[in-house]
Amino acid sequence: MQDRRQNVRDKVLLGGVAEIREIGSTVDCVVRNFSERGACVEFNAEANLPEEISLTIKRKGRSYLARMIWRHANRVGLAFQAMVTDAPVDDLDARLRRSEKKKRELERRINELLGEG
Repeated sequence: MQDRRQNVRDKVLLGGVAEIREIGSTVDCVVRNFSERGACVEFNAEANLPEEISLTIKRKGRSYLARMIWRHANRVGLAFQAMVTDAPVDDLDARLRRSEKKKRELERRINELLGEG
């Protein structure tokens, strides 16, 4: 399968909660990879999800309004439409975000130079 993402995603293992607004229900999930624009999320079973959900990643202190792009068994690919909440940013948090962004840019450039991107 061809990867059509605009942003490189970091492999992560974070707990999340998907909220289905229409019925006010929540489903626990695991975030497997993450970028500023989307994520791959895994559920315990094939959850019946609508096209749009709210994804909360407590460890990052953020919630996103997300649209489902693809589904394969118990994994879904989400594209973030908007950030609903953001945790207060302290100096260490801001430096970490800048460092992660720079790392992704460098990885992308290395892949380009090696002819993989």
